[in-house]
Amino acid sequence: MTAHRPRPSARVQFLAVFRKEVRQTARDKRMMAVLVVAPLLQTVVFGFAANFDVDRVRTVVLDRDRTDVSREHARRLLADGTLLRAGDTASAVEAEQRVHRGEAAAAVMFPERLAADLAAGRPAEVQVLIDGADPNRSTVAADAVARYFAGEGERLARDASAARGATLPGQLALVPRLFYNPGLDSPPYMVPGIAALLLVVVTTIVSAMGLAREREMGTLEQVLVTPIRPAVLLAGKIAPYVIIGFVNLAMLVGAASLIFGVPIRGPLPVLALGTLLYLLTTLGVGLFISTISKNQQQSFLGGFLFLVPALLLSGVMTPVAAMPGWLRAITFVNPVRHFATVMRGSLLRGAGLVDLAVPLTALAVIGSAIFVLSALRFRKTLA
Repeated sequence: MTAHRPRPSARVQFLAVFRKEVRQTARDKRMMAVLVVAPLLQTVVFGFAANFDVDRVRTVVLDRDRTDVSREHARRLLADGTLLRAGDTASAVEAEQRVHRGEAAAAVMFPERLAADLAAGRPAEVQVLIDGADPNRSTVAADAVARYFAGEGERLARDASAARGATLPGQLALVPRLFYNPGLDSPPYMVPGIAALLLVVVTTIVSAMGLAREREMGTLEQVLVTPIRPAVLLAGKIAPYVIIGFVNLAMLVGAASLIFGVPIRGPLPVLALGTLLYLLTTLGVGLFISTISKNQQQSFLGGFLFLVPALLLSGVMTPVAAMPGWLRAITFVNPVRHFATVMRGSLLRGAGLVDLAVPLTALAVIGSAIFVLSALRFRKTLA
C-alpha cells in the first residue's frame, strides 16, 4: 500500500511560487528593463518635460514714440525674463502678422507722444497683443505686462503727488507667504504625481500580462496539477511585483529629491502604507484583466483601456476641480487620484496619517474591492 505524501505547508508552497515568479521575471531582460530602468528614466524625462513655468515669451516691440522714456519702459518691461524681446516692428500691421505667424506670442506697442503725455500728466495707453492659443502662456504674459504698468502707474501718481506737496490716501499692501513651494516651481508639484502615474503603468501592465503569458507558454497548466492552494498561488505570484513596486517607489522618490529638489517632509511609514494600498489596487486590476484575457495582446489592450481614463482623471495634469461635476464624481473611484494626493501631501506638506485619512481610506476600500473581485475571478480561472 502506497503511503500518501503530506501536502507541503502554505509557507513552502508560497516560497516555491515566489521563487518561480522571481526567476521567470529575472530571466526576461526586457521585462526587467520595463520594471526597473524605464520608470526611473521616465521620471527624469517627464520631470523636466512637465514644466508649467512660463518664461521667455517671445515679444516684439513697436515703439512709435522713439524717446528715452519709451525705450526705458521697454527695457524694464522685459528685464525680468518673463517676456523675451524677439525684435522690433515698424507698424501695428506687422506686429499682428508676426503674432499671427507664430513668430511672437506677444506684441507691445508704445504710442506716439508717450513721454510728452506722461510729463504733462495726461493719460497714455500702451496696447498689447497676445496670442491666446496657449491659455497658460497668454495669461502669464498678460499678467506680467499688467503688473509692470500697474506699478508704473502707482509710481507716477506718487511722484506727481509729491511734486504738488500732497500725499496719496492710505493703501492696503498684499504681502503673500507661500508654504511648501515658495518658488512656485513645477517639479515639486508635478514629479510626485508623475511617480504615481508611472507606478500604475508598470504594475498594471506587467501583472496583466503575467498570467496571460503563462497561459500561452503552457506553464499555467503545469502549476494547476500541483497541490498548491489557489490563495497561496495568488500570493506567490503577486508578492514579487509588490516588492518591485516598493523598489520603484524608492528610486522615484530618490530621483525626485536629488534631481528636482522635491522635499521629503512626511513620515515614510505613511507613504509606505499608501503605496501598499495603491499596489493592492493596481495589481488587482492587472490580475483581473489577465483572467479575462486569452493572450498577452488582449491583456495589454485591456491594461491600456484602463490606464488612459485613470491617468486623465487623476488630477495630475489637470486639476479635478476644473472638471464637470459628473466627471469629478467618477474620479472618486480612481486610485491614481488618491495616491497622487498621498504622494504630494506626504512629500510636500509633511502630512501624516490623520491628514491623509480620506485618500488612504479610499485606497483601502477601492483596493480591497478590486482585489477580492480579482481573486474570485482567479479562482474561477483555475477551476
